[in-house]
Amino acid sequence: MYERHQERVLPLGAFLQRVAGHIGVAALVVLASLLVGMLGYAHFERLGWLDAFLNAAMLMGGMGPVESPQTGAGKLFAGLYALYCGMVFLVVASIVLAPVAHRLLHRFHWREK
Repeated sequence: MYERHQERVLPLGAFLQRVAGHIGVAALVVLASLLVGMLGYAHFERLGWLDAFLNAAMLMGGMGPVESPQTGAGKLFAGLYALYCGMVFLVVASIVLAPVAHRLLHRFHWREK
């Protein structure tokens, strides 16, 4: 997927396309995660789709849910979903930053010794 150490770095246009592809994959991960949160809030807390979206989006954004869960299953889901969202943040940041980090390392020819 990436060029090897001996190869030249990609031209700027191709690099920007690579970054755009990574951003697209990251967006799909975020959308899929948001859908999981919406489904969970709708199922466990019996929230409408708009309220489920709001709670899931706020939790994914690090703000916490708008409405406190009322059921035991809802509380368990909200806790697990909060942990999951923390991991999604790290994964999405890694996906987006990977081509930039690779280009920097490639430019400087850093090697493990």
